[in-house]
Amino acid sequence: MADFRLSPAAQADIVDLLAQTQERFGELGRLRYERLLVTALRDLAVDPDRIGTVRRPELGDNVCSYHLRYSRDRARHESGIVRRPRHLLLFRLTRFDLIGIGRVLYDAMEIERHLPSSYGDE
Repeated sequence: MADFRLSPAAQADIVDLLAQTQERFGELGRLRYERLLVTALRDLAVDPDRIGTVRRPELGDNVCSYHLRYSRDRARHESGIVRRPRHLLLFRLTRFDLIGIGRVLYDAMEIERHLPSSYGDE
């Protein structure tokens, strides 16, 4: 199982995402999305090449994306699941045992305009 590190940008993305989710969907909605994020990060730590991982050479060496919808069914919370997750993890595989999470982005964003300055794996 690999370790992962969040870049400062990814940490800020998560804080903003969860605050917006709480505002729009309440505490239970935030808890469901938080569970989904944690599950997706754990899924990548177990298998960074899992179904749903997309290699993104146009974004940099060893850069990949992983949409949260691929972890949705494993992220069930007592109050249900996130029905339509709309975020992806932008990450880089550096060493066999480390995954650097650069950003957590809304899937309709132009990724090229929101590339991280670091992936937290330096």
